Amino acid sequence: MSNQDETIERIRTVKAAHEAELLAKANVVGVGIGFRQQQQTRTDDVVLVVMVEKKVPRSELSAEDVIPSEIDGVPVDVQESGRIVPQGG
Repeated sequence: MSNQDETIERIRTVKAAHEAELLAKANVVGVGIGFRQQQQTRTDDVVLVVMVEKKVPRSELSAEDVIPSEIDGVPVDVQESGRIVPQGG
């Protein structure tokens, strides 16, 4: 198993353990595994991605709605996705 495979497996475990609690936070619309974004540029860092409808300053969030930068040693990247609406069909 490669280093990246091990990283993805670790993130998958943390995602499974924390997805429900992350989705319960205000503004969170999805949780996934992906690449960190920095200034609209994708890096090669595989992280736990928390998608929010709109990024808001930390100071405007209540303590329970702040998304940590790391969960169980896994880096977290908050990415603005806009509103996610399920498609019928």
